[in-house]
Amino acid sequence: MAQDTQWPPLSPYSTGIRGHCPRCGQGHLFSGFLQLRPNCEVCGLDYGFADPADGPAFFVLCFACVPSVALAVWIEVAFQPPFWIHLLISLPFLLLTCILPLRPLKGWLVASQYFYKAEQGRLDRGT
Repeated sequence: MAQDTQWPPLSPYSTGIRGHCPRCGQGHLFSGFLQLRPNCEVCGLDYGFADPADGPAFFVLCFACVPSVALAVWIEVAFQPPFWIHLLISLPFLLLTCILPLRPLKGWLVASQYFYKAEQGRLDRGT
């Protein structure tokens, strides 16, 4: 397997958002919608380092769910429509703004972990 020094650094924005390997930019990060592959099929990078945890869900909640719920509340207060109107307007808007950004955000977080060499925190016991 090739050393990391043989690969030029690639921007996490250009690779992660598209779901490409953070090292070579050609392989794929995902085997499903949000399921990470075990490694890159092009350069062989092991994706074992990747742990975005709840990061994508947090960002989606903050930046997509809150405005979606605010829209639904505004529609309810301003127009008091029947429930089926919310099913036609509010629910699809909520689903689109909450589900579609998950994959690009997860890819960006994984690529950022690789780019910035982020690791789990450790206590320094040797002084």
